[in-house]
Amino acid sequence: MMNRSAKGSNTKRRIRRSLSALGIGLLLCFPGCRLPKLQNAEAGAPLPNDFNGAVTAESSAQIGWREFFDDPTLVVLVDQAFAGNQELKILGQRVRRANYEIMARRGAYLPFLGMRTGASLEKPSLFTPLGAVEDQLQPVPGVGFPDPLPNFLVAADISWEIDIWRKLRNARDAASLRYFATREGQNYVVTRLVAEVAGNYYELMALDNRMEALNRTIEIQQQSLDASVRLKQAGRETELAVQRFQAEVRKNESQRLIIQQQIVEVENRINFNLGRFPQRVARESSKFLELNLPLLHVGVPSQLLRNRADIRQAERELAAAGLDVRVARARFYPSLNLTATVGTEAFSTKYLFRSPESLVYGVAGELAAPLINRAAIKADYLSANAMQLEKVYEYQRVVLRAFTEVINRLAKVANYGTSIEGKRQQLQSLEASVDSATKLFQAAHPGIEYMDILLAQRDLMEAKMGLIETKLEQVDAIIDAYQALGGGANQVPQGFFGIDDDDRPPEEVNPPAGVGNPPPPFEIVPTYQPVRVPVEVETLPPAAEPQREALPPAGNANAAPQSLDANGAKATTPVPPPASAGGVM
Repeated sequence: MMNRSAKGSNTKRRIRRSLSALGIGLLLCFPGCRLPKLQNAEAGAPLPNDFNGAVTAESSAQIGWREFFDDPTLVVLVDQAFAGNQELKILGQRVRRANYEIMARRGAYLPFLGMRTGASLEKPSLFTPLGAVEDQLQPVPGVGFPDPLPNFLVAADISWEIDIWRKLRNARDAASLRYFATREGQNYVVTRLVAEVAGNYYELMALDNRMEALNRTIEIQQQSLDASVRLKQAGRETELAVQRFQAEVRKNESQRLIIQQQIVEVENRINFNLGRFPQRVARESSKFLELNLPLLHVGVPSQLLRNRADIRQAERELAAAGLDVRVARARFYPSLNLTATVGTEAFSTKYLFRSPESLVYGVAGELAAPLINRAAIKADYLSANAMQLEKVYEYQRVVLRAFTEVINRLAKVANYGTSIEGKRQQLQSLEASVDSATKLFQAAHPGIEYMDILLAQRDLMEAKMGLIETKLEQVDAIIDAYQALGGGANQVPQGFFGIDDDDRPPEEVNPPAGVGNPPPPFEIVPTYQPVRVPVEVETLPPAAEPQREALPPAGNANAAPQSLDANGAKATTPVPPPASAGGVM
């Protein structure tokens, strides 16, 4: 009989264990069987192999902005902008916030330890089982429970969510990617700041040249006005010529005041970017028309993916959005939480630390999974997928915009450079004609009318202004093309990003190894290229850990194009294709 009873007891225990295992298995599998179906993104257009036929072995983006502009006065202004610009300071604090988010996410998957103390007082009724029992008990020989009953507690609590599905680690990695995206966004602002300060600096020089040309024109017109007055007094000209010359002088004097106002505004734009109050901006304007910025080297389009900070920012945000999808998907699966408490408890402080009698402890584990009413989790999951697709299209848009900017600005550099040569020749001819006509008019030559002088002087002034304006447009185009190629973000002072790299742990400089981590900053290899690559977000088995999904090669954007040097000859060293890496989808 005893053997039968033992066998029956063992059988019941095995059945209970089997049922428990089956229940746990169903609990694990059931949420994963009903995951919502996600959408895929449309493939982007292939990235061209060249910039409408232009391609070089090197890219001007690799040239530091100090060497590119090679103007000590401008270098000082840009350095002051780095130190005083408020927008950069604001972005520096955003970088700090993103770094602290990494710290918070890293701590989420580690155990939480807390201390607590407490005291209470209770008076149980003698007409209740608890009160009647306590009245008869003696916890210490000869000492009963006091009435009312105090209670004192000192304990440590530990809680730990076991990261079964990498939910917490993926959230940490996504925070790391957004941290680097924030830094890339700051890099992009740096390129814009360098270009904006340089553009305003050269505009200020152009306005000085316009003012000088206007002053020279007024001087010449004043001489013609004086000559017309003398000729009128001699009876050789009429009052009409005097009034026409005087009107032209007054018009140009009025225009001079407008240019002075423009100079004030441009100076103050520079001062604002430098974070200082209005003051005069030093510059050397006499060499503006002879200014020659370095020859641009466009490189190959695939280099934009590494050189443009806004593309690198969009790339990292895309990878972070892919991890967000996995974080949202993990919420469908069970979560395992462990809790533990250890401490001492007694009705009197003199017994509180008497061991082991006052020792209290407990351990518990909880496995919970959503079964019914999962609408909120499903909405978060689909919302994360929609955000991922948004980041895919944003990445494609940024790449397309960058490529278009390079094409537009290169064309502008070439066209305005050709236009300048024609305007220089026009200006030389007009200067010679105005000089000859002015001398003949002042000598009262019978074949020269005052209208000939007036129109010649007007054409000369317009030609000077046109040459200065065209030169400014050409310089602006070169600056914008340098920025569009990705130049201007290098040579940033140490500690500029708000948090020194030396002050952070290595895992914050380079995110921990795992799903979706990009290469180290400033040596970016694109993790996604919008070339015939759809976004794939597959539903994984519930018990499988998410794996990195590699993307196929990026099509013709990876082909090594024919590289040319600055003179159009074939380069001896071929341009290597960009390496492809897996993306997080």
